[in-house]
Amino acid sequence: MLDIKYIRENPEAIKAGIKSKKVDIDVDGLLELDKKRRDILGEVEVLKAERNKATGLIAELKRNKQNADDAVLKSREIGDRITGYDEDLRSVEKDIKDIMMTIPNLPHESVPVGKDAEDNIEVRQGGAKKEFTFKPKDHLQLAEDLGIMDFKRSSRMSGSGFPLYVGKGATLERALISYMLDFHIKDGYKEIMPPILTLPHSMEGTGQLPKLKEDMYYCEKDDLYLIPTAEVTITNMHREEIVSADNLPIYYVGYTPCFRREAGSYGKDTKGLLRVHQFNKVEMVKFVKPETSYNELEDLVKRVEGILDALKIHYRILLLCSGDLSFSAAKCYDIETWSPAENKYLEASSCSNFVDFQARRMDLRYRPEPKAKPEFVHTLNGSGLATSRLMVSIIENYQNEDGSITVPEVLRKYTGFDVIK
Repeated sequence: MLDIKYIRENPEAIKAGIKSKKVDIDVDGLLELDKKRRDILGEVEVLKAERNKATGLIAELKRNKQNADDAVLKSREIGDRITGYDEDLRSVEKDIKDIMMTIPNLPHESVPVGKDAEDNIEVRQGGAKKEFTFKPKDHLQLAEDLGIMDFKRSSRMSGSGFPLYVGKGATLERALISYMLDFHIKDGYKEIMPPILTLPHSMEGTGQLPKLKEDMYYCEKDDLYLIPTAEVTITNMHREEIVSADNLPIYYVGYTPCFRREAGSYGKDTKGLLRVHQFNKVEMVKFVKPETSYNELEDLVKRVEGILDALKIHYRILLLCSGDLSFSAAKCYDIETWSPAENKYLEASSCSNFVDFQARRMDLRYRPEPKAKPEFVHTLNGSGLATSRLMVSIIENYQNEDGSITVPEVLRKYTGFDVIK
C-alpha cells in the first residue's frame, strides 16, 4: 500500500507510475475522498471542542445550583452530530481503503518503462548451452519413458496440471529441494516450514488480494486460501509487529508446495511441467532497512545464479519493465533457464523488492533508534528456486543419447544414485 500523504503531495507522479503498470485508478476521486475525510475530521474536532465547553458549563451551572437543562440539551445535540460524522467517516475511510488496496506499487526509477514481456531487458547470461550430438527429447517424453513421472494417473486423480513424481523422479525432486535449502541455510538463512493455508488478510498483506483473487484456490467453508507461494505466509510472520533494528536484516528460507489456478492461461503451453497448478518452491524472504534494500535485491539474484551455476544450467537474467512488473513489486528480475527441447527460456525464479509496500499493508515496522518513531521495513523475496521448470531444464540438459538422465553432481549425495535409466 502506498502512503496517502505521498499520493496527496505527488498526484501526477502517482498517475504516471500507475499508468506504466497498465492499471486504471481514479486518483482524483481518491483525493476527493481524502479531502472529505480530512474535512470531516476538522468538523469533528470543532464539535468536540464545543462539547467540552458545554460539559464545563454544565458542571459550573450544577455547582452553582443553577438550571443546566439547556446546556445538557446542547451537549446532546453536539454528541448526535459527532455520531453522524463518525458514521460518515467510517464510510469514507472504507471507500478510501478499497481504492488504496487496488493501487499497485510504483516502479523504481531504474525500471524501464514498457508494455509487456517484450520490453524486458536482458541483463546477462550465465552458463553455457549444452551441445548435443543427437536430437534432444523433451522432458515429458523422457519422464514417461523412464517412468519417473506419470501425468496420466495424476490427471485421473486430480485433473490436469498436478504432477505425479514416481520413484527416482520423486527422489530427484526431493534432492533438488534439499540442496537448495542447504545452499541458503549455510549462508545464514533461517529455515521456515510455514502453513500452506492462510487467512485473507495475509493474502492482502503481500498483495495477492484483491487483484489476483481469481488465480487463487479458496476454501470457502473455512475462509482460507491455499498459498500461491511461501512468500505469503513467511512475510506475514511479522505482521503488526515492531521489530528491533538490531535484528535487521532478517533472512528466511522455506520450502512449500504452491497452488495457482492459472486463471486466464487457457491456450498457453500446458505440456508436462511447463504450466501446472501445484508445484514445489524454495522461497527466500528478507526484512531489511530501507537504505539497503536494493543491494539486498542484487544479492538475491546472485544467490539464484549460484545455484544454477552449481547445477551447470544455462540461464539468463531479465530486468522486468514496468508493464510486466507484479502488482506489489517496485523492481524485479526474472531468472530463466534454458530448455533445449523447447528451444526457449523458461522462468524459474523471480526476485523482487517491494520496498515498504507490503509492510504498510501488514503494519510491519522497526525503530531505527531505541526511542525513535517506528518506520516501515522493506521486504523482498526471491524464488530459490521453483522446481517445476528448473526440473524441465535439468532433465533435458542432462539427458543422454540412450535416453538415460545423468544426475547433476551437486545432487548426487542427496539422491544416492548418479544416473536415471
